Amino acid sequence: MALKVFAAGQTDVGQVRQQNEDTLHIDEANRVFAVFDGMGGHQAGEVASQTARDVLDAAFNDFDRELRDDERLHVGRALPDSTSLLLRAIRLANRQVHNQAKANSTQSGMGTTVVALAAEADVMAVAHVGDSRAYRLDVDKLVPLTVDHSWVAEMQATHNLTEEEAGSVVGKNIITRALGVRENVEVDCQLSRSEPGQVYLLCSDGLCGFATDTEIFETASPLRDKPDEVVTALIDLANDKGGMDNVTVVVVKVEEVDEAGIPEVERFTLTSESDELLAIEDEWLKKIEPKLKKKSEPEPEVVTEPEAKPQSKALLAVIFVVFILIALAIVYFYPAK
Repeated sequence: MALKVFAAGQTDVGQVRQQNEDTLHIDEANRVFAVFDGMGGHQAGEVASQTARDVLDAAFNDFDRELRDDERLHVGRALPDSTSLLLRAIRLANRQVHNQAKANSTQSGMGTTVVALAAEADVMAVAHVGDSRAYRLDVDKLVPLTVDHSWVAEMQATHNLTEEEAGSVVGKNIITRALGVRENVEVDCQLSRSEPGQVYLLCSDGLCGFATDTEIFETASPLRDKPDEVVTALIDLANDKGGMDNVTVVVVKVEEVDEAGIPEVERFTLTSESDELLAIEDEWLKKIEPKLKKKSEPEPEVVTEPEAKPQSKALLAVIFVVFILIALAIVYFYPAK
């Protein structure tokens, strides 16, 4: 039995913001999916999230075999190939965003969150940095798969705050970890066994920052077999709650799996890179950057001359006839001497 998944996703600017700094990634061929939530002024957040997304895309579609084969990038434990590549790609994305921010003063301080899924055999890997979230949408409950890298999440953990109490904490939007803010990064990862029929949800805090887990579950549960409808309903939920932020949702449904027999759940934090590893990542980025530039270039716009409307053609004909009549009148009444 071959692994088979189906995904749907959408990003929306919301009701208040003028620009959308969120980016999503859906790659059913490689079974990797992600949500990025950028931050930074002067459109830098949009640049950060798109840059990180492009690095992920290049890692899986242009340099997948070379990145997997480079033992210098080893993450320190035996993992499925797709999980190992995902973690390497997130590290490279962090490095690329950080280097780009250092090189361009208008993008200084930019960064982005990331939450991503990589499916292989019967393994579902979740990796994240920041406060964008992953859930598993079971029949009877919504199961969180990530813990926010945020100040309020740390307050919850240390002071046993409820979700409602945490929502009223001043400074709840401060995140403690993001891609691009520092030259190296720690990445949280969880591997679990997936089964046919399971549904996974990725979202930016434009949804989970304003709607409770209960509201998300009650909205998504009746539609769980239709990922595209779940996405639309959750985007509408976020906007109905005020649409105070950009909102992005990706839903992934597992239809068939291969059996690999992994442990039920494995969680770990990939520690930040050494100076030696950062130098190796910089070598890789020199190879990857030409691909990133191509991905960021807009497709040339084909400009065609609009066909004249019937009314325009008739008007031109009238003007032409009037011009001929005036010319004949001049010749008749004012003959050449």
